[in-house]
Amino acid sequence: MSIFDRKKEPSRDDIAARLNAYVSQPFQAVPAPPPQEPAGEDTSDATIIAPLDSPSPEPQRAEPAPAAVHQPIHAAAQQPPPAAQQPLAAVQPPPPPRPSPEPIVTTGQFKAQAAAVAGRPFFPARPESLDATGLPRAFILDLIVRVLYQSTELVGATIADRIALPFAGVVGPILESLRHDQELEVKGQRGIGDAGYLYGITEKGARHARDSMERLTYTGPAPVPLSQYIDAVLAQSVRNVVVTQENIRDAFSDLIINDDILDMVGPAINSGSSMFLFGYPGNGKTSIAERITKLMGDSIFVPYAVEVDGAVITVFDAINHTPIEENGPDGQPVKPTWDTRWVKIERPVVMVGGELTMASLDLLYNDIGKYYEAPLQMKANGGMFLIDDFGRQMIRPQDLLNRWIVPLEKRVDFLNLVTGKKLSIPFEQLIVFSTNLDPGDLVDDAFLRRIKFKINVVDPDISQFKAIFQFMCDRRGVPFDENMFQYMLDRYYKPKNRPLRMCHPRDIIDQIIAIAKYKMVPARMTESLIDRACETYFVSIGG
Repeated sequence: MSIFDRKKEPSRDDIAARLNAYVSQPFQAVPAPPPQEPAGEDTSDATIIAPLDSPSPEPQRAEPAPAAVHQPIHAAAQQPPPAAQQPLAAVQPPPPPRPSPEPIVTTGQFKAQAAAVAGRPFFPARPESLDATGLPRAFILDLIVRVLYQSTELVGATIADRIALPFAGVVGPILESLRHDQELEVKGQRGIGDAGYLYGITEKGARHARDSMERLTYTGPAPVPLSQYIDAVLAQSVRNVVVTQENIRDAFSDLIINDDILDMVGPAINSGSSMFLFGYPGNGKTSIAERITKLMGDSIFVPYAVEVDGAVITVFDAINHTPIEENGPDGQPVKPTWDTRWVKIERPVVMVGGELTMASLDLLYNDIGKYYEAPLQMKANGGMFLIDDFGRQMIRPQDLLNRWIVPLEKRVDFLNLVTGKKLSIPFEQLIVFSTNLDPGDLVDDAFLRRIKFKINVVDPDISQFKAIFQFMCDRRGVPFDENMFQYMLDRYYKPKNRPLRMCHPRDIIDQIIAIAKYKMVPARMTESLIDRACETYFVSIGG
């Protein structure tokens, strides 16, 4: 959309007045109930950077207070031993004491599971047996046959690596069973022991593989059961992140930003719920959202894929998920100690803009592969989902908002398989809407009530604007001139009552550099260069 097509901007007072009834209030954590049995714009440069004299403490992830443990509503494939003997994580040294947030309280059907995993660090232990994988034996057998069918010959250890399951106790016995059934044969040995056998598929095994691929062609890492995925999401909730006045200022140290805005952003992050950033374009709403990721804290685990009733949903996404490599003392990568069906990643940040469609918010079925890709909000679980330029999508804002009403209210999302089966998936993420349009034209009172924090990102005052200009001059290598700065204000801002925007210093300095390069003169704050830069810049945005 051309900027000339935009309707006239309402005044800041108009926007503030329309949202006066929804102004953010400090977040009040919801106390946990007593234990009971369950019933069944261009952001390539920071707008302003102002390093602190001394760094603030690094953001910390606090462990939630322990809660009563109940039996999860989704039974695992193997009945677990008592909770005291089977934590979700492998045994690790206890973490140092940290400030604890209020216990997670999840409404709806995941409430019991949230209580069960509260305070227990999640670490996917490597399965030592077939039952420990949580998958049916026939599912793993079919997966192995498909993998071998596509490669013709593979070493046993390579097969185990391809499906991310241990050879001993899981892959080895199944390979022996397939060999006994004459679906594969040993064609040699390339290593030590059974894992070093070179396996080849027979004609009988090929028929088995082709029959299996009529139903499912997936050949990646073995999935994890849906119940395990749900436990992982609840245990690694973004609501475990704790933001304080100190660490938020450290994360935003490269932005000169009003403290009042930070004091609203911090509680919004602690809520792990929803945030609405609004205001005029060019004031750094997207920059604020991006820096929230610095406060997300530690890493989490996500599975490559999830299995439900024989169907496969791929979750890990190399575009939206950033894996964390662990290196030894020598700097070389070390072999993971966890179940390699899971990937250790930074807390995810999924960002979408005008390209967002309703289809991307539901399971995407691959007709050829016969498996599903997780929707964007499922990939964002445990992190942040940013909808930038809200209101400029190809779909009506009302349709998009209606899609979020239940997840925002109940913290649970419902997805449909092509078979008609409905899945309940936790909605554990901080969802951020960012817009430079009038919020009153986009949403109604019912939806604004469900967005917990509404934050108006206002124009900078003159001191902030000057600080931004000074920083951008320093970054671009253009000497700052106080007199020329005042000349610019007196000629191009005051006579037209032009508002100060945080993006102006960066853009005007870049204009000066480009013009100076063309004229083959040093880039300086001179009257002629400022005149040419401002004349072309402000005319180009209709001002």
